Amino acid sequence: MVAALVLSTGAHWAALQTAAWTTMLANNLRTQTVSEAMANTFDGRHLCPLCKAIAAAKKSEKKSEAVSPSLKMEFPPVAEQFVLISPKPFSVFSRAAFFAAAAFPKPPLPPPRGGFA
Repeated sequence: MVAALVLSTGAHWAALQTAAWTTMLANNLRTQTVSEAMANTFDGRHLCPLCKAIAAAKKSEKKSEAVSPSLKMEFPPVAEQFVLISPKPFSVFSRAAFFAAAAFPKPPLPPPRGGFA
């Protein structure tokens, strides 16, 4: 799953480019000062073979995406008339109405007596 996420976001190109820059900087530091090596590594005019390969691969990847057919959103047919139904009327309940005791009242005390006495 992680590999799929890395490939779909293009992070693999960033990792390869970082490796290429690190290698170029190390090679440039052997013969140049730090400032010259940094400038030659990151200026974009002195590309190493790995940098050229990464740029070509990115370009071909973008071309293949442009060639692929785009998905078109299709919606189901819609009726010509819309019927709007109004919502139920809104009413504010008292705080007591939110408790279960309010929904089920207790019987009156004492209980009613029958006529059998």
